[in-house]
Amino acid sequence: MKMKIEMIPEAELVYIQRRGSYGLGNIQTMEKLKAWAMVKGLLNDESIILGVPWDNPTVTKPEDCRYDAGLIVSDVQQISDDDVHIGRISPGEYAVFVIDHTAESLERAWSNLFLDLSKQGYQLDGSRPIMERYAARMVKNHRCEICAPIR
Repeated sequence: MKMKIEMIPEAELVYIQRRGSYGLGNIQTMEKLKAWAMVKGLLNDESIILGVPWDNPTVTKPEDCRYDAGLIVSDVQQISDDDVHIGRISPGEYAVFVIDHTAESLERAWSNLFLDLSKQGYQLDGSRPIMERYAARMVKNHRCEICAPIR
């Protein structure tokens, strides 16, 4: 996988969280967020959506795995909805992997991520989550990114 190192700044986001096995439910949560954001007029060509799987499914029971579908926003003051929460992205250095925006490519990337980091001499920073980043400009070209926090 192609990798670059990037400093990701702190940012505010709105998100919807679900619990359960990773997979189809994550996609449904992402679609729910996008529909909500479209109604609120928050989606445009500059939008960045994040998928954040908080738990390792090899050590966390599938029904307890948490997944956030989030949208980076500039003004959270206008947000009020029971299903939508407000959060922040922790700033820091990330290894960013650019991949095709397909289920197969995402699955392959997640399988190879830790080995690829190790081969490049980087160590994962467990204090920040790994994020799938879907920038509108990249998704239009059928690409997305996995951002792994490093130290």
